Amino acid sequence: MNVMVKEVAAAAAAELEIVNPLAAPKQDTDDVERFPPAPRLAALAGKTIGFFWNGKALGNVALERVKANLSADHDGLVFRDYIGVNGQQLRRTTPAQLEQMARECDAVVGATADCGSCCSWLIYEMCELERRGVPTVAITAEGFVEDAHWSAKVFGCPEAQLLVTPYAITSQPEALIHEMIDAGMDQLVCGLTELPGEAAADFAHHVTSPSAAVLSYRGADLLDCFDRMNADFIDKGWSDGLPLVPPVRDKVDAMIAACGRAPDEVIGLFEPGLGVGTVEKIAANAVMAGCRPESMPVVLAVAEAFMNPFYGLRCLSMSTGPQHPLILVSGPYAKQIGMNSGCCALGPGSISAVNVGIGRASRLIMMNVGLSYPGVSDMDTIGATGKFGACVAENEERTPWELFGVHRGYAPEKTSVTLHGPYAVSDVTDFTSTTPEEILETFAMAARNAAVTSAGIWLTCASDGVNIEGPFHCDWNPLIMLAPDHAEIFKGAGWTRAQAQAEFYRRARVSFRELMHHQPPELFANAHPHMQWLWDHPETPVSLYRRPDQIDLFVVGKDAGRSLFWYGGTGVVSAEVKVP
Repeated sequence: MNVMVKEVAAAAAAELEIVNPLAAPKQDTDDVERFPPAPRLAALAGKTIGFFWNGKALGNVALERVKANLSADHDGLVFRDYIGVNGQQLRRTTPAQLEQMARECDAVVGATADCGSCCSWLIYEMCELERRGVPTVAITAEGFVEDAHWSAKVFGCPEAQLLVTPYAITSQPEALIHEMIDAGMDQLVCGLTELPGEAAADFAHHVTSPSAAVLSYRGADLLDCFDRMNADFIDKGWSDGLPLVPPVRDKVDAMIAACGRAPDEVIGLFEPGLGVGTVEKIAANAVMAGCRPESMPVVLAVAEAFMNPFYGLRCLSMSTGPQHPLILVSGPYAKQIGMNSGCCALGPGSISAVNVGIGRASRLIMMNVGLSYPGVSDMDTIGATGKFGACVAENEERTPWELFGVHRGYAPEKTSVTLHGPYAVSDVTDFTSTTPEEILETFAMAARNAAVTSAGIWLTCASDGVNIEGPFHCDWNPLIMLAPDHAEIFKGAGWTRAQAQAEFYRRARVSFRELMHHQPPELFANAHPHMQWLWDHPETPVSLYRRPDQIDLFVVGKDAGRSLFWYGGTGVVSAEVKVP
């Protein structure tokens, strides 16, 4: 272990100094954007109140109850209804829609902030209206209050006001929703009419970033120092739960040297906490993940891909869903640094050490650079093992088509990373099929899982999927991860990638009834008014995806007749691995 040992007191014979791996949040820097809440209303009577629904299920029921209660208690009110114009079960506004609400309303009530990313984005909408001089209140549940306050601070208006319900609005009977809204009406009226007090500075699960450039741990010996560092990281919330390699100066410097970039170069502001992501911070987290220096160009490419708005890092980081980065590496550098593209490529095992390190680094970057931590900004209901890291290299020798990186637009001599954000994965076992049609039917059987969030998500999507921040475009590519012997079936039949995509797209259909079983019908009506005839023909097969080119095919692993199908969860983005 490359550490510095110093003479210290008898009780602490060794000292471990490490590079601080935590990014400073933008809100703690000199150029932080901070604005006061809007002036409150002297009274509600005669005012125009806007009701913004972000599409979260049953939020419209909560807003209708607010309307009924306000009408009973205040004279001359005018109500205006708004729904986000980008997205599906989570709907975002546009600047134009925010301007419209600010122009037309004296105050706005928003619903609902009862999911990790839904909470954060609704608070964003409310903060932007406060910036425009409109007092707001967001409806949220007790379990998301800390998330809401944290997000309000990130977005520049910590005093954003809330109506807090005991339970999330989703999945509740209408009577309970009414009861909770009735009980919270005093909060709502107070939030619109009384100037907010100073926001709380600390929360139960709040994770802070130390400002010191170096962190020190003393102990009886180096192993004791190592244990103390890992215990401190767990205590402060900076750990992924597994032992971390100490990011000592020499190791971090070697990592930086391997990418040929300046340590203080800022790659970007990493969502959701707007952490200032320098090359040094990224390198320190790569060291902690167990990466070797030669992996740093790949890790840095992943970090740069995170910056692509189409990927939707904020939603991926904060959702109550189990989405996580799935990293696909294609090109010669993968083999050069010893990435595994064969047996057990997703790990575990020594043969996949490079893959595991890169995947784990992506999670530590999300945590310690993006400042996404469980319980306050990562609100995953249960979690997923893939969130520890998921990274594989393409089995280029067994790929029947152009390499995946070439398919994504890179030259054959270049190496690229492509990031998926899947909700879930299914084993696909087929030992008998010998034609492309047969094997694709097996994959389609896996795809026809209407319970997964991404199934038929385009049915409730209000946007066209073009140049929109993820995941509001709903272009959530599924991924067929082909074992080599399954890939050989397409090679033997002479099928192109496009043919395979088109045939899978044709087969991946589910009845309208199944797809809409757990979707708000109001969102489908808003997004596709011309398709409402489907309610009269509920067994009509409907495509799971908008277009055939959404289906990605990636060859990895070894022969065994077992492949994987990954259900999409956000936009898919790529970045070049820049080898110095």
